[in-house]
Amino acid sequence: MNDMEKPEQPEKPEQPRRPRVVIADDQELVRTGFRMILTARGIDVVAEAGDGAEAVAAAVTHRPDVALLDIRMPVMDGLEAARRILARVPGCRVIMLTTFDLDQYVYAALSAGASAFLLKDVTSAHLAAAVRLVDTGDALLAPSITRRLVERFATGAPDPAAEGAAPRLHRDLAPLTPREAEVLALLGRGLSNTELAAELTLSESTVKTHVARIFAKLNLRDRAQAVVLAYETGLVSPGAND
Repeated sequence: MNDMEKPEQPEKPEQPRRPRVVIADDQELVRTGFRMILTARGIDVVAEAGDGAEAVAAAVTHRPDVALLDIRMPVMDGLEAARRILARVPGCRVIMLTTFDLDQYVYAALSAGASAFLLKDVTSAHLAAAVRLVDTGDALLAPSITRRLVERFATGAPDPAAEGAAPRLHRDLAPLTPREAEVLALLGRGLSNTELAAELTLSESTVKTHVARIFAKLNLRDRAQAVVLAYETGLVSPGAND
């Protein structure tokens, strides 16, 4: 058998990507628990931090894919840490953690650029899935949280936690087609691509195309920013999710 007749070698299965994560929380036990959970699921924890300032320094040094930040930390809170990390480490995604479902800082966290918002009692599987999801460029925002955000802020009610935190988007939606504006409004209600497809009687691939074009035209990072933009521009109004 000559070289031309040798059977092809089977391709080795592609190894799953291992996101690199920085964990910041002022409670050592919380950091340890999260590190063990993520490491066990093939996610590398490259550094830990006990406050926001340490988190920024760790992110600049290690250039992680994802920063897992507690909102309430000493020295510098998670909101300011998120803004600085996103400004200094392009491509890093931020997941904000809190103890309370109705935390007053949810909106400020999204405005600061967070891609996900999780409770600290999140399950191990959900935490790992959230890290992998935002690492792929998507965002995670529970519909229940989206609903409360819309009800509280779509009318322009001021948020003390967000004052001075980040400029409101208020971008010109003129570049969008009528269909794209409709898709953006549904994104603002927290609908997934599957739910969008069902709502608009479209295929998921068509929905993905619309979403990608919206992000490109409006320079949006992910679905979390789309939610913020949708209600800040009035596309979504209180009660739209009911």
